Amino acid sequence: MLKQIKETTTYIKSKIDFNPKIGIVLGTGLGGLVKEIETYATLPYKEIPNFPVSTVKGHEGRLIFGKLGGKNVVAMQGRFHYYEGHNIQEVTFPIRVMKFLGIELLILSNASGGINPEYEIGDLMIIRDHINLMGNNPLIGKNDTGLGPRFTDMSEAYDKKIIRHATKIARHHKIHFQVGVYAAVTGPTFETPSEYKYIQIIGADAVGMSTVPEAIVARHMSLPCFAVSVISDLGVEGKIVEISHEEVIDAASMVEPKMTLIIKEMIKKLEI
Repeated sequence: MLKQIKETTTYIKSKIDFNPKIGIVLGTGLGGLVKEIETYATLPYKEIPNFPVSTVKGHEGRLIFGKLGGKNVVAMQGRFHYYEGHNIQEVTFPIRVMKFLGIELLILSNASGGINPEYEIGDLMIIRDHINLMGNNPLIGKNDTGLGPRFTDMSEAYDKKIIRHATKIARHHKIHFQVGVYAAVTGPTFETPSEYKYIQIIGADAVGMSTVPEAIVARHMSLPCFAVSVISDLGVEGKIVEISHEEVIDAASMVEPKMTLIIKEMIKKLEI
């Protein structure tokens, strides 16, 4: 893997002379943040060696290099999911490449189902911790010490200092937000009522099909991580309704400007 990461990093650097300090992964329906980036260059995934190609509607499939909040960023407009048939190492491969490109912070976003009874569609949930229900882990297999340690500490998967920055910004702008635990499942089916209930019982506030593998890989490489979910549907008893992917995209898109504001202001204030 290390050889592939270096090969991909070398290719990107040969095409784009730019040194990003922050990496951003944009989830379903949340690609609008790229409008706020002062774009320097873009690179389609299909042109990048060893990169998978996103097959999901709402994921454009390109790297965007530019400035956001006065900082150099690289944004993934579209991520990869385990349910697409990629192996878990392929799903997280771009995170490793961004680290080798020089990023010092990873920002993740997703659309998820709210299972905390106090949540409503349109809420923003800053992720403080996660539960991995995917039945897999991107660190399984032979460990390369050039990437990180064999056993990775996950006691602070999401950087507490950055969470404090984000909550302060949200309060300043009077943006309603939650802070909670995100559970990751494989998908691509949405959850049954009994699955929603189970996931709530074990301590999660929201559930989705991404983010956790990327956060694990970030911690493996000692890369600080911040993540936020847009609550696009509800898995709360009495509020569960039939849901489609298109409705998730629409719900996430409605809230995206609030998420963008928080991320942009947060990046501006961080000393990176």
